Amino acid sequence: MQKTVEGKIVSRIYGTGRGWAFSQVDFADLATRSSIDSTLYRREKEGLIRRVLRGIYDYPRHSNLLQKPVSPDVDQVAHALARKFAWRIQPDGATAQNLLGLSTQVPARVVYLSDGPNLTYRIGPRI
Repeated sequence: MQKTVEGKIVSRIYGTGRGWAFSQVDFADLATRSSIDSTLYRREKEGLIRRVLRGIYDYPRHSNLLQKPVSPDVDQVAHALARKFAWRIQPDGATAQNLLGLSTQVPARVVYLSDGPNLTYRIGPRI
């Protein structure tokens, strides 16, 4: 039995697990841009995925303690942006120390070095 484009996209989202951030580029091998956009739009309206930034979505994790979805993982969003625009990125300073587990300090401003343009994004309360 052959899957529809929507089924393939949803399967990939489920297969990567909760917390995964993605863009249309991550599904480019499955369908055309317009069908991917419409599928993601419908899934967002259903509440399956959440729009984090323009063109970036995530499959939200749920907190049993808070009984609501958790904020998006900034590192996942940064990598989704890098895949979308074909940038190479690398965490810098306190961000790198925290990701490597060398420091328990959680930076208020997450910084990545990139070969792309110098841009700032706001993801929830984090910059």
